[in-house]
Amino acid sequence: MFRKMPFILVMVILAVLALSPFLTLETKQVLYAISLTIKSSIVLLLPFIIFGLLFKTMIGLAQRATSIIALILLCVCCSNTVSTFLSHYMGIWIYHFDLSIIRPHETTSLTPAWTFQFPKLIANDKAMFAGIILGIVLGSLKSKLGPFLARRIDRLVTKVLNSFAYFIPLFVAGFVVKLQFDGVMQTIVKDYTVIFALIALAQFSYILVCYALLNRLQLRKAFRCVRNMLPAAIAGFSTMSSAAVMPLTIAGTESNAKNKDLAGSVIPATVNIHLVGDCFAIPILAYAVMKSFGMPEPTLMTYLVFVFYFVIAKFSVAAIPGGGIIVMLPILESCLGFTAEMLSLITALYILFDPVITCANVLGNGAFALLIDKLAPSPVKQKITLNDRSFISETTI
Repeated sequence: MFRKMPFILVMVILAVLALSPFLTLETKQVLYAISLTIKSSIVLLLPFIIFGLLFKTMIGLAQRATSIIALILLCVCCSNTVSTFLSHYMGIWIYHFDLSIIRPHETTSLTPAWTFQFPKLIANDKAMFAGIILGIVLGSLKSKLGPFLARRIDRLVTKVLNSFAYFIPLFVAGFVVKLQFDGVMQTIVKDYTVIFALIALAQFSYILVCYALLNRLQLRKAFRCVRNMLPAAIAGFSTMSSAAVMPLTIAGTESNAKNKDLAGSVIPATVNIHLVGDCFAIPILAYAVMKSFGMPEPTLMTYLVFVFYFVIAKFSVAAIPGGGIIVMLPILESCLGFTAEMLSLITALYILFDPVITCANVLGNGAFALLIDKLAPSPVKQKITLNDRSFISETTI
């Protein structure tokens, strides 16, 4: 089902649009209420999901605290920060693009059949920092307790995320009904086709520039490196899972690198935390959604706060279709003021665009491995494996 999620969402959206004239007002209100309830459930469990994923990642990193690991961690943070910050300028340009601004009228807005809000037990930022600190502390103790807890928590989080995936079509359907009722779906379809093309242009232009710079602007070598990564990139496009195509990604990076052991070991360590495609897609889509709903453009300081939490949250992304956006929902809500309708819209748009995002992530990971190969002290005699079998948390796709 996970591989077919974008196609399922397309069918759900088309079905809602086709059946909307035949649905009663009460049915639409019930569907909208169900979506709001699912959203409330996701928000309730997100702090625990974020904590568990960050805790597992920090345990794995802390137990292998070497200079190479520190270099990888620093470069991941820098790379995600740079690409997210650069997407700010593309987002500003799109915000000032000639998009049709959606201005919902309260008198015609669809109201839910019921509203049910779960209490918020813990703030997401507190869960983030708790997962990081506890993971580093327990991982540094060289005890079996940390890895044991990480495995247990990871299995639980994986089950929860897999369960969420089955509810995503229903979650999106209710909000599509809401948007159709409010008369904004036609505007969205018209505007976001162009935005998808602009996001893809930004992603792949940035990645190609990275390959060129890493090869000292020797374009022939740069294109050879990209060519070696194409099998993994194409597989990533079709499977929508960077983890599933990891063997192809490793083979491509080993072909490009001098220190093949190091390059091959970087990929398992960073496959879920270094996500160039996400760093461009989510902020740019956020700007487009804010423009579509008539929200003011965020200030630079507001965006910098968003970047800080965004980069930290990247260490808790799960390897399922939509996993990159699910953990970002509370950040979009708290930092950029997203409403429930806006969160549902960006979730649907992200999943529809997920094949291209994953393709960009795979190519970006190949460039990142090449960067580490050039920065790391040579030779490196011991192969580094951050994600041994006990710590691989990717969902079987």
